[in-house]
Amino acid sequence: MTSSFAIGDIVKGKVTGIQSYGIFVSLGANHQGLIHISEINHGFVKDIYSQYEIGEEVTAKIIDIDEYSQKISLSLRALQPLFKNKKPARGNWHKHHHPKDYGFGLVAENLPKWVDEGLANIQSGLVKDYHQNHFNK
Repeated sequence: MTSSFAIGDIVKGKVTGIQSYGIFVSLGANHQGLIHISEINHGFVKDIYSQYEIGEEVTAKIIDIDEYSQKISLSLRALQPLFKNKKPARGNWHKHHHPKDYGFGLVAENLPKWVDEGLANIQSGLVKDYHQNHFNK
């Protein structure tokens, strides 16, 4: 029945039916194939009914022929270029650059000052000491 078709062939046909799960395509007088919704496009297909109409001609690739039932599975996605993620590579998100002379030197210089400020705030009552309140309950 399908001896004129082989897996990998690119065929033209007319859309004969549209269902929520795929598109039926007539490949000639006696042959019909199905393009499953997952084989229509890379990514998510929101509304199959708005993309194709009955009678429209499509070009598809044969991806499978069932040896018992002779059903032909077609793919439009196989003819499209590979899907590329539109997000930039992870290393390219960061656009500002810091001078190379930054390091731990500034932390080491400022640490004694920060400790003194923190202790002064605790002693003056601006900041309550968490550990004192926690253990004196």
